[in-house]
Amino acid sequence: MQLSQRAVEAPASPIRRLIPYAEEATQKGKKIYYLNIGQPDIPTPGVYFEYAERYKPSVIAYTHSAGLPELREAFARYYERFGIQVSPSHIIVTNGGSEAVIFAMSVVADPEDEIVVLEPFYANYAGFASQLGIRLVPVRTYPEYGYAVPKKEKFLEVIGPKTKAIIFSNPSNPTGAVYDEQQLRTIADVAIEKDLFIISDEVYREFVFDGYRAISMLTFEEISNRIIVVDSISKRYSACGARIGTFVTKNKDLYAAAMKFAQARLCPSMMSQYGTIGLLTLDENYFQQIRLEYQARRDVVYEELSKIEGAVFKKPHGAFYIAAKLPIDNTENFVKFMLTEFEVDGKTTMVAPLDGFYITPGAGINEMRIAYVLDREKLRDAVRILNLGIEAYRKKMP
Repeated sequence: MQLSQRAVEAPASPIRRLIPYAEEATQKGKKIYYLNIGQPDIPTPGVYFEYAERYKPSVIAYTHSAGLPELREAFARYYERFGIQVSPSHIIVTNGGSEAVIFAMSVVADPEDEIVVLEPFYANYAGFASQLGIRLVPVRTYPEYGYAVPKKEKFLEVIGPKTKAIIFSNPSNPTGAVYDEQQLRTIADVAIEKDLFIISDEVYREFVFDGYRAISMLTFEEISNRIIVVDSISKRYSACGARIGTFVTKNKDLYAAAMKFAQARLCPSMMSQYGTIGLLTLDENYFQQIRLEYQARRDVVYEELSKIEGAVFKKPHGAFYIAAKLPIDNTENFVKFMLTEFEVDGKTTMVAPLDGFYITPGAGINEMRIAYVLDREKLRDAVRILNLGIEAYRKKMP
């Protein structure tokens, strides 16, 4: 017997592939600051549990495949706060943002078709594309320029007859970049010129700092028929395990096609949907507090990273990530070194190697992503230890 080629070629998670080294270090008594994964430490709002309890049924049954009608109505009201005019009939509630991305890729491209992706990108895009037999084609961004959207010409260089869509996240995971209207207009212009769809991942919409704002692609009304927004409550409300996301489009054909996939997987969790109705009652006061906390954490990490001689990065303005190029030869080897050979007072720091967020061969090999999902004191200590680890590692480099 033999595995499918799809199974053999599926990429491993760059975020989780080094976990065995961390588990071994923990077993030996080493304390690890986990900055490698975007799991917020902010408590999930109590209103989630209140609504789940309030609507607790006698039978946990199937719901509508597009999601509870009252939840889709709540999402429509939520999006309206951001100038996004959609109705419940434009929204499919999904099992997390991941399913929304899979639905989006599935409805715009066939096996062997291509989707252009801003690189580095949310690593699971590669896994989803591999699963579907779709080829991701990268348009590269660089730490020296704050991972900004490149000029239109860079997109046109890689677009061919099999290209069906462009996918990106804004604010960006893994870089924290926030794309302004001009950068988004570049993507829109390419989509119009080359007759492409746009898959806009807007999971980190609320997490923007320094006066920046996250602009939804659905506010570009003239191209709304080309747009799919994929979204999730996971990071926004610190509810990663609830597994509730959305697939949003005004294109009736895209919506009808995605509904076929939604019906095939039956429905999202009833109780998570009820809890999410509660989350969507939270107003800007909630997000203001969370935003200020993440901005303060960003500032701590930025300050400490600035002490690393030779590190290349710009201050990010969104999400809760910082990506940087380090003065080392190989970040994965460095992370292994930190887990197996290095510690300060019994502590070490784990970051995510950024090469797994690229598909260009050799790209990102000396870059990393930090998720600032710990409190400020721990973050300061974690990046201090990271700095000391870089110094020690560089002495070992040939």
